[in-house]
Amino acid sequence: MDKRIIDISGESAYLSVRNEQLIIKRGDLQDSVPLEEIAALIVAHPAVQYTHAVLNGLCECGGSFIVCDEKKMPAGILMPLSGHSIQTERFAAQIGASAPLKKRLWEQVIKAKILAQAKLLKEIHGDGFGLPYMASKVRSGDPANIEGQASRRYWPALFGINFTRKPVSSDNVNVLLNYGYAIVRSMTARSLCASGLHPSIGIHHHNRYNAFCLADDLMEPFRPTVDKAVVNVLNFFGHDWPLNKESKGLLLTTILEARFNVDGEMRTLFDALQKSTSSLAEVFTGKRRKLTLFKP
Repeated sequence: MDKRIIDISGESAYLSVRNEQLIIKRGDLQDSVPLEEIAALIVAHPAVQYTHAVLNGLCECGGSFIVCDEKKMPAGILMPLSGHSIQTERFAAQIGASAPLKKRLWEQVIKAKILAQAKLLKEIHGDGFGLPYMASKVRSGDPANIEGQASRRYWPALFGINFTRKPVSSDNVNVLLNYGYAIVRSMTARSLCASGLHPSIGIHHHNRYNAFCLADDLMEPFRPTVDKAVVNVLNFFGHDWPLNKESKGLLLTTILEARFNVDGEMRTLFDALQKSTSSLAEVFTGKRRKLTLFKP
């Protein structure tokens, strides 16, 4: 069953639950969605009202609730507290992971990210801009910061020589990227919880004020999926098109329709993330040596 992302941003609505269905009421119009099909519910309109049953129902079905600020950007995430039957055991293994193990995992993550970036550039330009070679040079822990070197080739090739990737920037491209990354981040955190891992205890990211360090680690190879979605938005609407209902719709559709080659099978983003997070839990507990990541 394909999961869905529900975005409530264009107008006010009243959200409730009946017979395990999310009820979305807008004036005289009413829609319904099975709670079990919802991966994330995004509320971006300030006049949206919702019942306690909506929040509880999403948590019981493994979905996440994302609330946005006045700029329509995700500001907070509500997720299930307990996600796995042996969660305590996996938390302990996660906390006790050795530095060499975490460095080897980071090497694998960064190689996959750079190869995914190379694949996207090749799709657009017919040229990987040397990124496959750079990926082959990544070592345990990426001490040479090949990730940063690759990004300095990647961003100008993708969005033009005048583009600079700055999360705090207010230009349309960065805003679209921020929105897409926030969605994938919430999906990654959700998968981590479902695999019995804590999203704040990272293998590389370790900011004391970041509650999603591990989610930020594991989502790295999936970032080019968002980048591709932003390229689609710009090609369809133009570079001056803002983050609104139309651009978010195309962005989310592109992300949800993406498919990933995992062990020879084409998987959705949800499935690919779940494969990665469950394999990470097994690495922490000593049941396997490597992450299961998609093949770019």
